[in-house]
Amino acid sequence: MSRSAHPAGPRHGDVLTEGHYQAPPSDLNALDPKVWSATVARDEHGVVTVGGLDVRALAAEFGTPAYLLDEADFRARARAWRDAFGPGADVYYAGKAFLSKAVVRWLHEEGLNLDVCSSGELAVALAAGMPAERIALHGNNKAPAELEQAVKAGVGHIVVDSYQEIERLAEVAAGQGVRQPVLIRVTVGVEAHTHEFIATAHEDQKFGLSLTGGAALEAVRRVLAHGSLELRGIHSHIGSQIFDTAGFEVAARRVVGLLAEIRDEHGIELPEIDLGGGLGIAYTSEDDPREPAEIAASLAAIVHRECAAARLEAPRLSVEPGRAIVGPTTCTLYEVGTVKHLEGLRTYVSVDGGMSDNIRTALYDAEYSVALVSRTTAAGPMLSRVVGKHCESGDILVRDAFLPEDLAPGDLIAVPATGAYCRSMASNYNHALKPPVVAVLDGRARVIVRRETEEDLLRLDIG
Repeated sequence: MSRSAHPAGPRHGDVLTEGHYQAPPSDLNALDPKVWSATVARDEHGVVTVGGLDVRALAAEFGTPAYLLDEADFRARARAWRDAFGPGADVYYAGKAFLSKAVVRWLHEEGLNLDVCSSGELAVALAAGMPAERIALHGNNKAPAELEQAVKAGVGHIVVDSYQEIERLAEVAAGQGVRQPVLIRVTVGVEAHTHEFIATAHEDQKFGLSLTGGAALEAVRRVLAHGSLELRGIHSHIGSQIFDTAGFEVAARRVVGLLAEIRDEHGIELPEIDLGGGLGIAYTSEDDPREPAEIAASLAAIVHRECAAARLEAPRLSVEPGRAIVGPTTCTLYEVGTVKHLEGLRTYVSVDGGMSDNIRTALYDAEYSVALVSRTTAAGPMLSRVVGKHCESGDILVRDAFLPEDLAPGDLIAVPATGAYCRSMASNYNHALKPPVVAVLDGRARVIVRRETEEDLLRLDIG
């Protein structure tokens, strides 16, 4: 295809070379159910609704930008993961993706456990009533105060990540007169991202203790030497936004190999194995995530096969989906402020949010979808870049998308699949106020995390 024959017209011919863009959708009003939460639809007037509520009404009541969280979809996804793995396994929601007191209560009610990685996340979990024994604490550099807090609370597992932490935790647990259950996080030499994995020695990272270098086995010896620590199992995590289980197969084989070494050296079989999270979701129509039931069956088969080969009893399996549960349940609602056409290039659509409410595009070059949601359109497509209002040229929300040529200031647009690592990584850059999280369910909306105010900012600035 020549550049002058660009699918969005000759004005876009010099923007992206052939093979480096997707053709515009045949219907700019369509909403791909793979990308949007379960209750998103257009009503008879063409306006998008979430949880049965008109986005225009939500914008009028709660302002923009705003994160709209589909509670029914969240609960359904949590149940799907719980049911897929069944009573013989544990599903820990990875709180780092997004955590609030309401979310903790939903997890508790739906029978999931919770993985936290800071004292703040632990405080939210406990304040919302999550039983401490259903909480696991992660982190590569837990402060002594965090270990004290976790042991005092009675968390079910602490995932240790270094020799120094083993000694610190043993001292803390002994001081409190408890025997603290722990897992050891290991690096298994597998790096997995999206559609590919590299089964080589991926040792150059801050997390875990190396299998190949012998650090993991030495950590086992050190934990077993402390009467105040109870070694329950091994933890590994191989990457993020993963769409298949091939990398998990390599990881499980190497973790089971370590379990066999532990049995041979110490005469014990550890009862648990945690394969982490990182399962992917659909940010665009091109993404093809797997269903929880398929993932559960595959992981269980892998663990049982590897254990049988090593002549080990299959340990209890744990997984840690975060993004896979909350990611698809949320969209971020914005109001268009300016539309700037750059002849021969693209159109810049500026909205009233930006990198302060979604850093992922700037940080990871993440891809997102976007749609006009306050009305339908019969206009043709224009190649657009959705950008924020911050004083930063990299303040990009959606790098390349097709929006209608009649898009105008005052229109509402929404970016789907923003439930994970958007509000949780939000900032006050330019002293922007973090948006609210609004939960919608069966025609009702309520704020579960309120919008920040200028008074909030000034309260922290003591002058």
